[in-house]
Amino acid sequence: MCKKKENQLVSVIIPTYNRGWAIKEAIDSVLAQDFTDFELIVVDDGSTDNTQDILNSYKEDIIVLHQENKGVSAARNRGIASASGQYIAFLDSDDLWLPQKLSTQVDFFNTNPDALICQTEEKWIRNGMFANPKKRHRKLSGNIFEQSLYLCLVSPSAVMMKRSLFEKAGMFDETLSACEDYDMWLRVSCRYPVYLIDTPLIIKRGGHADQLSRTSGQDRYRIQSLKKIIESNLLTDEQTMSALKVLKEKCAIYANGCLKRGRKDKALHYNDLAESCLGR
Repeated sequence: MCKKKENQLVSVIIPTYNRGWAIKEAIDSVLAQDFTDFELIVVDDGSTDNTQDILNSYKEDIIVLHQENKGVSAARNRGIASASGQYIAFLDSDDLWLPQKLSTQVDFFNTNPDALICQTEEKWIRNGMFANPKKRHRKLSGNIFEQSLYLCLVSPSAVMMKRSLFEKAGMFDETLSACEDYDMWLRVSCRYPVYLIDTPLIIKRGGHADQLSRTSGQDRYRIQSLKKIIESNLLTDEQTMSALKVLKEKCAIYANGCLKRGRKDKALHYNDLAESCLGR
């Protein structure tokens, strides 16, 4: 069980906002791990429900940080800045871990010392029922950048990463109100392999009203992330061509959607962005 002490191997970070209905199960799934050399940091991002009462009940078993509501990226970044572990693992407050999650990933890093990041497979629950992920959501292992351009293939709740990776790839982008994980994993996967442990060790719950991935207009944020990574000078020529192709496709799709909703100025903006990409 997690206690406040120095130099624990893994720092687990749970960002949460008004998830009183779920946060206890998430925390309990971490405290039930068969690996014990960890600290658990919960970042309360300005909750106004009963979250604080629930967190207070754990006393010294968890570390609680409070901040004004700034979004999930700011909450994760606050946790990273406060973490003492060599490895960082995230858990979204509506997801759960199975008991072998941490031990399995620590074993992976012990066996693969050059690896910087790995993730596990996951089980999906949608509206209380187990669901099978679609083929396009199938996770891959290794160099996954090009496949990750179309949609996010890395789950925050499934990853463990060396702390040093944030020095190389940067922190979560706090200007993005959605797809902040897509943005992060593009910056990581364009340079480093993302390894998959092909065992489902997290339960990913969806279908609820406050699910962040249900935020409308997500392609707008993916377009923003693609533009950023193309302009970053991080990509090889081949990666740049692949990213440009996906950016053009997403711009065209999003512009068409804007036209259907009568938002002609927005449609023109994204059509112009796609045209400017063609000139690269």
